[in-house]
Amino acid sequence: MSARTPRRFLAALALGTAVLLVPGVAQARGGGDDGGTVEDGGGGAAVSGDFTVTVNGRTSNPAAGRDFRVSGVAPTSPVVVTGRNVTFRIDPTTLGVYDYTLTGAASPERMATTPTVVFASKVPVLTAAQRAGVRIAELRLRDDTLVVTFSTAAGKLKVQAKDAPQGGIFQMEQEFGAPVEFVHTLGAGLFYFVNEFTGKVNFGDGVDADATHQMLLGKDSPQVATKLAQTATTTRWSVTSGGRMGGVLGEDAIELSAGATNCTSDCQARNRVQGSLPVPPDPTNPVPIG
Repeated sequence: MSARTPRRFLAALALGTAVLLVPGVAQARGGGDDGGTVEDGGGGAAVSGDFTVTVNGRTSNPAAGRDFRVSGVAPTSPVVVTGRNVTFRIDPTTLGVYDYTLTGAASPERMATTPTVVFASKVPVLTAAQRAGVRIAELRLRDDTLVVTFSTAAGKLKVQAKDAPQGGIFQMEQEFGAPVEFVHTLGAGLFYFVNEFTGKVNFGDGVDADATHQMLLGKDSPQVATKLAQTATTTRWSVTSGGRMGGVLGEDAIELSAGATNCTSDCQARNRVQGSLPVPPDPTNPVPIG
């Protein structure tokens, strides 16, 4: 496989001057250190993408190295996230993520050459009471990194994303004080399968790599979560409050790692893998589960 940028990123978001473009939100403020991470944390990766976000019909894309923040906003329509490598939307009525898509933009690391829906949906199964009073507690956008926390009358859901063609580039965390079921549904043409080289479950489209793209490979990456059911196109997980469901694409999805540890506080930063891990060959003729 081709040389890659560092796989882990977002050890800390260095946040500078905020530019607030959405009416009715708090005054823009200076930086700080979030400490949040996507997947297993890390840092030092070069900027590989460029996110644009649309909130309540207003679209924002801050200049390189600058921040955009929103806080205390009641979303009236889906939050739309558009990047160079990745696009998706978050529906405030369900707090689910829909149409998580690889754009196929030119890159040595791309795994698709045309827009490809990897996940049709990633949806937390919440009660009406848990969904009541949804607000964007805080949204932060800088270059290729997005962190958005939704608050409700009963808890919080945090989404972190990276605009990159592969790696640990997506994560959802729930804080509702009790386990929440998450349902992941793959896009058309993708399927879950057991990797012949690792014995673990991956997903992909079964198309071999060639001169134009790498093989599309991914995995669900749970932390303090239990798999409830698995089919060829869906998984259901029970995620403990404070736990998360990550999304990993490319080499990170098949490397021979030990997996996340069982913690619910600052887990990602503490459980980074330092250095490279063995990466097995691409699977051959993967067969859908079931």
